[in-house]
Amino acid sequence: MPPTHPFSPEVVAAVTAHMNGDHPEDTLLICRALGGLPEATAARMTGLDGDGGDYAVTAGGAEHTVRIPWARPLTERAQIRAEVVRMYQEAREKLGAAPREGH
Repeated sequence: MPPTHPFSPEVVAAVTAHMNGDHPEDTLLICRALGGLPEATAARMTGLDGDGGDYAVTAGGAEHTVRIPWARPLTERAQIRAEVVRMYQEAREKLGAAPREGH
């Protein structure tokens, strides 16, 4: 089934810029734990739609494209933040990482 596209290009650009600018460590943790690349050394969000987020992840000296599905389809911008927080918490628990200051 093709992905759903409930978010405008402006919303996608704003969310990816925010994640990459303000939360690069969280993005890396999510990709390590939920993206199947525990050896990742860098990650950035490259896009998203109603079904999941897309990432460029560096692991083993190469860049990989990773897609991580949301727990459920998203249709509203406010749901994105809640889902990313959920993913961060799941990733932190899975990897046994302590919460960062301010989280």
